[in-house]
Amino acid sequence: MQSSVARFLRHLALEKNAAELTVKSYREDLTALTQYLSAAYGRLPSPEELTPLDLRGYVAALHEAGYAKSSVSRRMASMRSFFRFAQREGLVEANPAKPLRTPRRNRKLPHFLTTDEIGRLLDAPLRRDPQGLRDRAILETMYSAGLRVSETVGLNDGDLDWDNGIARIRGKGRRERLAPIGSFAQAALHEWLKARVVSPREPKGTATPVFVNRFGRRLTTRSVGRMLEKYLQATGLDDRTTPHTLRHSFATHLLDRGADIRSVQELLGHKSLTTTQIYTHVSTAGLREAYEKAHPRAK
Repeated sequence: MQSSVARFLRHLALEKNAAELTVKSYREDLTALTQYLSAAYGRLPSPEELTPLDLRGYVAALHEAGYAKSSVSRRMASMRSFFRFAQREGLVEANPAKPLRTPRRNRKLPHFLTTDEIGRLLDAPLRRDPQGLRDRAILETMYSAGLRVSETVGLNDGDLDWDNGIARIRGKGRRERLAPIGSFAQAALHEWLKARVVSPREPKGTATPVFVNRFGRRLTTRSVGRMLEKYLQATGLDDRTTPHTLRHSFATHLLDRGADIRSVQELLGHKSLTTTQIYTHVSTAGLREAYEKAHPRAK
């Protein structure tokens, strides 16, 4: 079993070119599975010994241990990927994970800020020093393009196309997309780049990081989170707000103003439309208001 898992992880890293974090997640999920099987069998069984009943027992153990449905679903997805690979490589004759049903997930509506709240947040950083210029540029860029925090700190100078007002974004699964950068974000970026001082240890030219810390090194996602917390305290905004809230707000505001959901999916870089559809809840209030105004028997 362990050698089969190791072979699968090598396949992900070398042949599928999966991101390091993706491989790490699969390794953790499959390690948990092998630990359960070792305890259940009194030894570690080979993949061809396993049956759907064995894997159902593992899933039941996860539920009994209090794992969230999302965590159970992720571990089941890892199992399925592994056993599909095992079947394709001739390590098992039949896929024991195939009959398993994924638990229905309770999807929480994303927290987002109103346009007025976004305005307060974006105005919070002061422009009198480089840090304030940088923080404003980060917040404007994240909201303007709907970026994940990892995508934001990963931006390089060569990713910015000033003539067309777009940026090349490297998203999840190393998928690339083009994202528009609005005029407010462009202005904030120009101000910040004039004040930016980059460490000699960072790459030069197109690979130079757009956002750096006070030492001139590429900014980390954790630093962006701490920066946001500071401005949330200064503005009194909801402390549930995270860097990802700007992305939620971006999608919410676009859909609320009539943007096509397929276009929003492309802008967010979502692989599946289902992921984007969670944002359609924001239009409900507007639709209800329009209905009550227009329908002759609404009231």
